[in-house]
Amino acid sequence: MAKMKAAMAAVLVMEKEGITQAFGVPGAAINPLYAQLRERQTISHVLARHVEGASHMAEGYTRAKAGNIGVCIGTSGPAGTDMVTGLYSASADSIPILCITGQAPRARLHKEDFQAVDITSIVKPVTKWSTTVLEPAQVPRAFQQAFHLMRSGRPGPVLIDLPFDVMMAEIEFDIDTYAPLPVYKPAATRAQIDKALDMLESAERPLIVAGGGIINADASELLVEFSELTGIPVIPTLMGWGTIPDDHPLMAGMCGLQTSHRYGNANMLASDFVLGIGNRWANRHTGSPEVYCKGRKFIHVDIEPTQIGRVFAPDYGIVSDAKAALELFVQAARERAAQRRLPERSAWAAECQDRKRDVQYLRKTNYDSVPMKPQRVYQCMNNAFGKDVTYVSTIGLSQIAAAQFLHVYGPRQWINCGQAGPLGWTVPAALGVRAADPSRKIVALSGDYDFQFMLEELAVGAQFKLPYLHIVVNNSYLGLIRQSQRGFGMDYCVQLAFDNINTPADEAVRSYGVDHIKVVEGLGCKAIRVHRSEEIAPAIRQAEAWMEEYRVPVVVEVLLEQVTNIAMGTEIDNVVEFEDLASGKSDVPTAIAAAMLD
Repeated sequence: MAKMKAAMAAVLVMEKEGITQAFGVPGAAINPLYAQLRERQTISHVLARHVEGASHMAEGYTRAKAGNIGVCIGTSGPAGTDMVTGLYSASADSIPILCITGQAPRARLHKEDFQAVDITSIVKPVTKWSTTVLEPAQVPRAFQQAFHLMRSGRPGPVLIDLPFDVMMAEIEFDIDTYAPLPVYKPAATRAQIDKALDMLESAERPLIVAGGGIINADASELLVEFSELTGIPVIPTLMGWGTIPDDHPLMAGMCGLQTSHRYGNANMLASDFVLGIGNRWANRHTGSPEVYCKGRKFIHVDIEPTQIGRVFAPDYGIVSDAKAALELFVQAARERAAQRRLPERSAWAAECQDRKRDVQYLRKTNYDSVPMKPQRVYQCMNNAFGKDVTYVSTIGLSQIAAAQFLHVYGPRQWINCGQAGPLGWTVPAALGVRAADPSRKIVALSGDYDFQFMLEELAVGAQFKLPYLHIVVNNSYLGLIRQSQRGFGMDYCVQLAFDNINTPADEAVRSYGVDHIKVVEGLGCKAIRVHRSEEIAPAIRQAEAWMEEYRVPVVVEVLLEQVTNIAMGTEIDNVVEFEDLASGKSDVPTAIAAAMLD
């Protein structure tokens, strides 16, 4: 067998497991691994400006394409603790990423050595597995186990911590005979699927709730086929948005307290049976189980056994990978269709579509005020971008409004950290998506505070030629927190506006505080600011031209009115509408249903 450093064995295993891209920040304790990466030249590396940014780049890389696993690398001590947020975000959304950290030599681990921290204990709650490898010969097997765990069952992140002397030690290892371990995914049985379909036959108004597990399993086409075979309308969750195109006649809208459509909530409330696949009944989708579950039965299909019954007890539970379950659902539905055993659902599907096209269920977007209302910005985005666009976003009023007003037409075209929602996620995640796909049309969306959290990563886009378009809707406020403070009767410590002494030429900009244009240009990218709706389309065209010419990220900043309250509530039957509802087609010219309003 070949003799090599343990760090080289780690690189060779990553190659065999299909890794071609990594994101990270080198440091003294991880330099042995970087030395082997440099020698092999098989894994491209993007140098982040912050180690948390590297972890979010890895997330974006994984989320962009089925089968991808993002890799983030950092040194000992604070590098690992900086990546905890990325591990939490990945764990919460079932996203596999591999985090590799350097560590002090083994003999110094108990001596409070410089930047020596028990990172495996710190990240244990937010990883599928974390380990400090204490024996050099175990390095290749630790990496083999990491990939096996990331891909098996519910996907998720893993951290491998490598002491300096472990990486440097020489071991015997034969990479030529190495093979990845078989992946385990639980699969439904035909008997379970038949029972579920038998239960569905008794329903008059059933819905399918399509979760992010369908996208993770690359099973969106199967979901659409099953919906079409059975005639059952689909409610995608926020993480499942794109499993069925927004303009599909069986897309019944999103349900929830915030990122939802009025017609989606109405359709859910009108249903009597729900089949959830690859979802986890997140509280911002359901509200209280008492309201969400009243008057309807539930079947829950999920890859993770402990998710069944976690939020509420379904009438029937199936532990299965979403793709494995949907393959059987489609097979069984085809057979029943041939035998004319499937119930007729056209009247119920038409009822859901009637709500979708009913003006009373649509929120007005066609405002002309200056400063702009955010609703008009999303209307302009709908006009500017076609069906092939991929949106990247995190939390905030900007994301909530986006889910209410934008349109998504395919899986992995809405890339969003659903549960954790860390501010600053959007810039590095968009860079990770770009690294995964050089040709995709990528539009990131941020409020000003999300944008400010990690905007230094724009320099990464400039350095490594990772162009994408970033829309920043700037109201100079922590808008979502300001809105939530209404319940406390306060507006406290959430204002981002200040009088910027360095922007005297534009009084409107000066009062908004940070001059994002100067900051973006200082980081090697291009930026343009707009004040009015008619300026947005030309700005986007200019941005696209700059991306083509300079191959760098381009920011389009839109100055908004500082206070807009976006629809949200405490229950799906109690969502408060703070702004106008549509009174006719002219109020909602880019709504999915606008073409049907005639």
